[in-house]
Amino acid sequence: MWLGSRVVVVVPAYNEAPRIARVLRGMPAWVDAIVLVDDASTDATADAAAALGDARIDLVTHARNRGVGAAIATGYARALATPGGPRDAFVVMAGDGQMDPRDLPALLDGIVRGGADYVKGNRFRWRGAAVTMPPGRLLGGLALSWVTARAIGVAISDSQCGYTAISRAACEALDLVGLWPGYGYPNDLLSQLALRGLRIAEATVRPVYADEVSRLRTRHVPGVAGVVARAWVRRLRARSAQSPVQDRGHVRERVVDVE
Repeated sequence: MWLGSRVVVVVPAYNEAPRIARVLRGMPAWVDAIVLVDDASTDATADAAAALGDARIDLVTHARNRGVGAAIATGYARALATPGGPRDAFVVMAGDGQMDPRDLPALLDGIVRGGADYVKGNRFRWRGAAVTMPPGRLLGGLALSWVTARAIGVAISDSQCGYTAISRAACEALDLVGLWPGYGYPNDLLSQLALRGLRIAEATVRPVYADEVSRLRTRHVPGVAGVVARAWVRRLRARSAQSPVQDRGHVRERVVDVE
């Protein structure tokens, strides 16, 4: 537990056998449960996880590969099925080792102490990010963050960072079945949060790049762009329908920095 709140870490994984044991061994002892969602891996990802013998690990396996967004939705649903309170925190840490466990407290503090509904990792504020991150990911991430902020009406700084924490109460308010299943899921999730008036915060996290294999390809860009466009349309429809969520301008509000 973290300051009295239960912590569940959701780990989406696809063909991460060389890295998954390292990721799972790095989980702090105060993490209460780990939901590992194996998205129909064709390697020994599940076997490598099971070999650790960690009783906290709840292994869920998709029968077919459904995408990272679908894997996270499955993990959230599993976490919601466990008992707990509204300020429990569900954290997403990918199975590729790109998320440093040392940053977990900063994400959790935004939920447990700061009263945020959702805390988004921000790699761009990390000292040295400009030289650590591959140029394509850096520039692409900045561009997508800019358009996403304008589509959802919230000035998010790093829309594509997958290192996040969400409160149980906020997770219960989401449409997990309708969450975009592929690489556009962060943008779709931010859209859902903004439309529901949920409070988004940011925490600085380290950008980690080692032996992971990026599966993001140029062919995925149109899909992500389509998700962002859908978010913009949703916002316009909510405004025209006089949604109870107040719109305070072109970019409705800046996310809170929890540090």
